[in-house]
Amino acid sequence: MIPSSGGVFEIRLGDEVVFSKKELNRYPNQWEVEKILAQKIK
Repeated sequence: MIPSSGGVFEIRLGDEVVFSKKELNRYPNQWEVEKILAQKIK
């Protein structure tokens, strides 16, 4: 985890941002992040 400020919520896989609350203006839905990560890891 990397601390931040201003309500930023990002999930990264390595250097790639796979979910950004700031960009989408919302939190992820249930299982959304798990699905995204599973697709990226395949």
